[in-house]
Amino acid sequence: MNYKKKYTPAAGYTPICKIGECSLKMLEFGIIELDAGESLDFFTGNKETAFIMLEGHCDVLVNGEKWENIGNRSNVFENRRAESFYMPIEQSLTIIAADHIKIAVCAAPVSIKTEPQLLREDHVVLKLLGRQPFQRETSFIIDENSNAKALTVGEAYCTEGNWAGFPPHKHDEDNMPAECIAEEIYYFLFDPEQGFAVQCLYTADGDIDEAYRVKNDELVEFPRGYHTTVSTPGYKTYFLWLMAGEYQGFNRSNDPEHDWVK
Repeated sequence: MNYKKKYTPAAGYTPICKIGECSLKMLEFGIIELDAGESLDFFTGNKETAFIMLEGHCDVLVNGEKWENIGNRSNVFENRRAESFYMPIEQSLTIIAADHIKIAVCAAPVSIKTEPQLLREDHVVLKLLGRQPFQRETSFIIDENSNAKALTVGEAYCTEGNWAGFPPHKHDEDNMPAECIAEEIYYFLFDPEQGFAVQCLYTADGDIDEAYRVKNDELVEFPRGYHTTVSTPGYKTYFLWLMAGEYQGFNRSNDPEHDWVK
């Protein structure tokens, strides 16, 4: 199976990973793009949904309220604390673009209905993880400190030429508190745009053993298995990471063959 997918820019909402049409069962992903003055009606259905502002500014109409001027950057490299908004299941909303907007749509089926939530940049927590040559700055946008029940979402900025998420790690076994079952997606952007990274995904038994050259607007699904990323020299490497499972957070285990590196 090919776990890599590509987003082709288009107006409106473009679903990219849909449950039943991809390798994932607990996680969906898509992109919204609108030009200034355009609007989009959205209904979350049976999925809690986080909207991460990648580019531009928008207003949101929800439950008779208007949330104004959401967004704080023209691209993901301009500000590492993304603004976002969260919507529970069975929620209708309207998104109105103030300028050109690009929004990552992250969704997971849940049974509990919570409340809509606007998350400004001061909500985001930034952490420097790892050390050179496996260093990255990671933000935490949606987690247990939000209204979400299944989703965990953040952004990673890889130090040029470094690995990210090393030693390779996985979260596909119910062995709490050490490890939980959680699916994940990485969605990549680069500066300059012609950049690329290498995304590895493998299982101990060799059933999955992939190394993808990922380019701008491409993503990789992780239904299971160890994963780690290699950033190329000369380029700024960014990926949005989104997870869904019974537990929120970094409950994972490293590949025991490489765990000594940490």
